[in-house]
Amino acid sequence: MGRGTLSRQLVLRVTLLVALVAVALSGLTAVAAYSILQGQIDQTLQSRSGVPDSRHGTVPDGKTNLPDRGPGDTGQQIGMLLYYSLTDYGRVLTGTSESDNLTADENALLKALPVSNTPVTVQLPNHGAYRVLVRPLSAVDLSTGASVTGTQVVGLPMSQAIRPLRDLLLAAAALTLAAIALAYVAARRVVGSSLQPLQRLANTAHQVSQLELHSGEVEVPVRVPGPDTDPRSEVGQVGLAFNHMLDNVEGALSARQRSEMKVRQFVADASHELRNPLASIRGYAELTRRERADVPPNTAHALSRIESESARMSSLVEDLLLLARLDSGPNLTMTPTHLNEIVANAVSDAQVAGPDHEWELSLPASDVVAVGDPFRLLQVISNLLANARTHTPAGTLVSTSLSAEGGFAVVRVADNGPGIPASIRDKVFERFTRADASRVRSGQGQSTGLGLAIVAAVVAAHRGTASVDSNDHGTTFTIRIPLAVAG
Repeated sequence: MGRGTLSRQLVLRVTLLVALVAVALSGLTAVAAYSILQGQIDQTLQSRSGVPDSRHGTVPDGKTNLPDRGPGDTGQQIGMLLYYSLTDYGRVLTGTSESDNLTADENALLKALPVSNTPVTVQLPNHGAYRVLVRPLSAVDLSTGASVTGTQVVGLPMSQAIRPLRDLLLAAAALTLAAIALAYVAARRVVGSSLQPLQRLANTAHQVSQLELHSGEVEVPVRVPGPDTDPRSEVGQVGLAFNHMLDNVEGALSARQRSEMKVRQFVADASHELRNPLASIRGYAELTRRERADVPPNTAHALSRIESESARMSSLVEDLLLLARLDSGPNLTMTPTHLNEIVANAVSDAQVAGPDHEWELSLPASDVVAVGDPFRLLQVISNLLANARTHTPAGTLVSTSLSAEGGFAVVRVADNGPGIPASIRDKVFERFTRADASRVRSGQGQSTGLGLAIVAAVVAAHRGTASVDSNDHGTTFTIRIPLAVAG
């Protein structure tokens, strides 16, 4: 029921729909009840019309015997019944007391009403709303026996309809609120149970998103369960399509893995086959050193270049073979290794190789012992220092530190150089990722793009991590290797 969720929207919309229907039904019920009550009042008026007062009978011909009440136009409200009649002699038919008399304004209002067989509603200032019936009156004057005509007004207060209607509206409002509350509770239960398959589908998608699918043997063991893949329901159709998508993804990842394994196997085989020819080329090139003084300068230079390039190619082949071995399953000599000495030796070698850089070393007072292959760990640190030396200008300060933090041996190699370009910052540990040639120092040659890939592969084989933090003011590489357990 969080904000923006489908369940919340469905519950609120269902509740709103129920509220609108309940309010509409209550309104229609009130209108119908008001019409019925008003009809009952109208029937009462029809039955009471023509009967001025219970003390005077009605003659057989339907005419009423009129007592002599004297001249004047006066209206009376007899109990709940409003009775008012005017004869053409200006006489008023009976009343109970003078206190029941209507005011002059109310008399004038009633006199102005036209004769009709249909009751109308009149608002009397001092008595409220009345439903009145105005009909012609035919009666006999008892004192003279003369036939007289006039107008009869009979009315009942609308409170007879308004009061029960108000009670009905209060009851309807209470029932409407109860219906809305019940609809909300019921909608939450129904929507919650109805959306459970969709929630299970979302949980499956979340589990798939947590799988490591970027490399290695790929298998997607998670699937939407069978009951949630019924094609007869919308959610089942989505679940079935999701399972088909996972099957396709798994097949595509398996094909990618097979392709990668073929490429890696080819690289490993090619590298292995290149070792012997390169070794022969280097050997013959080195043999020519004895007679280079006797050959023309151009030939001597060419032989020197052959020797240096064969050495570089041999190093590249060795790196490719190392990565191939790590891919197929690292075969490392894992022993407790004192990293203080390894880090110190690596910095010392880098200082000799790069005398134009400033080198700093920070080691803890006590030995930091990690579980690893000493030769490979030395290669990792040497690669990081060589990377700093190659891609930073002369005079750059390169700081190397070793510490023990949270069960890991942590080695940091930091420099204050120009930093790694943003375009390759996120993929520096990928194979054959190389910086722009303009960023490589003169005389250092083009990078093969394998040095940092070897760092990441060797550290991962040690169950550690390698990371980089770089900006325009410098770069820091950090590797973490699990410490050896004491005792």
